[in-house]
Amino acid sequence: MKLYGFPGQGSQFPGMGKDLYESNALAKELFDKADAILGFSLTDIMFNGSAEDLLQTRVTQPAVFVHSVVAALCLGDDFRPDMVAGHSLGEFSALAASGALSFEDGLKLVYARALAMQECCERQPGTMAAVIGLPDAEIERVCAEVAAETGKVLVAANYNSPGNVAISGAKEAIEAAVPKMKEAGAKHCLPLQVGGAFHSPLMAPAGEKLAKAISAVQFNVPVCPVYQNVDAQPHTDPEQLKANLLLQLTSAVKWTASVNNMLDAGMDEFVECGPGTVLTSLVNRIKKSRK
Repeated sequence: MKLYGFPGQGSQFPGMGKDLYESNALAKELFDKADAILGFSLTDIMFNGSAEDLLQTRVTQPAVFVHSVVAALCLGDDFRPDMVAGHSLGEFSALAASGALSFEDGLKLVYARALAMQECCERQPGTMAAVIGLPDAEIERVCAEVAAETGKVLVAANYNSPGNVAISGAKEAIEAAVPKMKEAGAKHCLPLQVGGAFHSPLMAPAGEKLAKAISAVQFNVPVCPVYQNVDAQPHTDPEQLKANLLLQLTSAVKWTASVNNMLDAGMDEFVECGPGTVLTSLVNRIKKSRK
């Protein structure tokens, strides 16, 4: 069974999508349509902007979404997924590629999410860190300990692969957690260059705006199950897809559990749609960790 996976924020790079735009008529049409929907030239930033230009949440999220969905749609009849999944932002790409959302509505949702999250980050500064080489339960224990000591939000946010988890929260809590994770046995605990505390309770203020945007959009039954981040389970019911998409904003990304569940369901071929090969590496690590 074939899984198509869609990456999230962090997979972007200068020049992303330019070759696709110049070589494929459908890609050009969709990229140009994205510029019209957004009201600014996203393609100019993608093709000619710097890495710093692409770091702005309001740019990064629609850029990764457009690149990913266009890459899938340009496969035409060869795009025949048995299941789809996306990492964080990539879940929106997975929904659009599988027909649960139109390209236009998906982009509008992603842009609304990006603006709400950017505003949230400016009002409630936070950050994230990558913890490498520590069991999930130990990371969760240290997060709870630091949160209790500092009185600040700190949670495990992205379960990327065994021994690779991102934590998220207030800057003070992240700073306090870094040495404690190393004391607990982590090989590395590195602060990430991100705009805020994604997938943590600090994103809650963005939820109201995202909920409004989601309620204004038509969701359909996708062509295949969508394994969603919030519970790592397959879903096809439009109402459930919408509910889980909203919960995802403040909940952990359960990528390891999702991949394990898809492997158990018979997934034996993985195709990454979008910039980079981050998910391919994570899927390979998860497969190797299985007994």
